[in-house]
Amino acid sequence: MATQLSWLGHGCWEIATEGGRIVLDPFLDDNPLAAKKADQVEADYILISHGHYDHMADAEKIARRTGATIISCYEICEYFRGRGLEKLQPMNIGGVSQQPFGRVKMTPAWHSSTLPDGSPGGAAAGFLLFLPEGNVYFACDTGLMQEMAWIGRAGLALAVLPIGDLFTMGPDDALEAVRLLHPRKVVPVHLNTWPLIQQDAQAWRDRVQQQTQTEVILLEPGQSIRL
Repeated sequence: MATQLSWLGHGCWEIATEGGRIVLDPFLDDNPLAAKKADQVEADYILISHGHYDHMADAEKIARRTGATIISCYEICEYFRGRGLEKLQPMNIGGVSQQPFGRVKMTPAWHSSTLPDGSPGGAAAGFLLFLPEGNVYFACDTGLMQEMAWIGRAGLALAVLPIGDLFTMGPDDALEAVRLLHPRKVVPVHLNTWPLIQQDAQAWRDRVQQQTQTEVILLEPGQSIRL
């Protein structure tokens, strides 16, 4: 079974692998551009990069309905433990967790993280997934950082980068991130959900493909790619 990655809008992804179904950063019911609602998503695992509402708003309801295991930093897992969830895999930056679908490495992200109750959400993170068909890096919410150079040394079939600016990297820094990461393919996300993060994805694609060897794939919410 080839791994299929479906962008559901904003920073949310649905990933179907031979070893299980993964949902990353579920923000669906209150996302004006989401391709699905939370009750339409099936999951065995839920990856949460940080504690902001637009990245974990629907995690609890999906986990309760599907029985999915939440994989996130220690503080976020403890938050859900306090809400009665038990299937949790806490991690921290640099750590690796072996799962049936492959290995998950928690990578640094330059970003803040606060939980819905106002408590600290631990370290914001990205995820590097080591999958049978290739390695996939989800930068999640982050600014440009030199650490992307060593993340790229893993050899990336795909990188998923925010380009919305204001709260994350914008187009200029995301282009520099591609230069550091050297992925075969890249998908821009975290844009156009609201006017504050409106960007021209086609213009960014043209710049990346003119200045690097990376192929840019533009998706609309609900569209998929295969590794």
